[in-house]
Amino acid sequence: MKKIKRFLSGNAATYAMVVIAFLLCQLALSGLIPGFKMSRSFRGQLVPICTWIVMAVSLNLTVGISGELSLGHAGFMSVGAFSGIIMSAWLLSAFEMENETVRLILAMLAGGAVAGIAGVIIGIPVLRLRGDYLAIVTLAFGEIIRNVLNCLYFSVDGSALHVSFNNPNLPGNVIYKGPTGAVGNKTISTFTMGFCLVIFTLIVVLNLVNSRSGRAIMAIRDSRIAAESVGINVTKYKMMAFVTSAVLAGMAGALYGLNLSTVTAAKFKFDTSILVLVFVVLGGIGSIRGSIIAATLLTVLPEVLREFGDYRMLIYAIVLIVVMLFTNSPSIRQFFGRILPHRTRKGGDAQ
Repeated sequence: MKKIKRFLSGNAATYAMVVIAFLLCQLALSGLIPGFKMSRSFRGQLVPICTWIVMAVSLNLTVGISGELSLGHAGFMSVGAFSGIIMSAWLLSAFEMENETVRLILAMLAGGAVAGIAGVIIGIPVLRLRGDYLAIVTLAFGEIIRNVLNCLYFSVDGSALHVSFNNPNLPGNVIYKGPTGAVGNKTISTFTMGFCLVIFTLIVVLNLVNSRSGRAIMAIRDSRIAAESVGINVTKYKMMAFVTSAVLAGMAGALYGLNLSTVTAAKFKFDTSILVLVFVVLGGIGSIRGSIIAATLLTVLPEVLREFGDYRMLIYAIVLIVVMLFTNSPSIRQFFGRILPHRTRKGGDAQ
């Protein structure tokens, strides 16, 4: 019995939850569930759900596991989105790569790599700060990235990739047009690839959390002075969590960007960072499973409430307030504490 309890409270339960949800969605898409037909609007939400799950889990690595409040996560998502779009268009133009699955995988890898580089550049000065100062500076960096993207232009001419700053007159086919963004983008994202990205994210994050490095990151979060006193390199481990989070956000951005025909930098404003932070807080800071559930429910909820018309967002806000009050009830937290015994010190379970 104890072994079963440990199994259910471990990583296997998180993976099983995601796999079962994916299989149920696939059955619904195939029409194999009697009496249930998935609507067109819900089918269109499947890839965004995967995107927001990855965004929430990756931000939880920074906020919940590392203990650093970041408000610029949408910036990394935008870098990944446009890097992925540009990579996909370049592969199609330079190598005539018609295989959409391979192109999507390479685009997500490119989005993650560029976002990771941006994470290193931003992390070096930013991670010297703490608390509110860190939050304000990451917010500023997110806005800087968005405004820089509004001034960039990219085009492909055969195998050549051209880039300019505030100059739309580029040779070849212009694929990214500053404030207009990527117009006429080739949509190649699929729900299956979204599911694979979610599993990849869980493997990376959960293995990091349960590793020696993860324990060092949580030790720094709980007491920086104590961690330094036993020889833990604070800068190294904070940078590890921050850059890993940025890479995963970039990959999610590439998946999201290649799911839309028109993508502009305006889609990745401050509001997007706050939305992802809401997923993390609502699911429980430090709780990976909670982030998955919160991101899924809050992405689907506006579509479910669409029949209420003008009152849709009002009801959505009321539901958020009620859920937050409910989850912060001491008796409810105690109940879930008995069900999920493996919890980090700052709320939420590590799984």
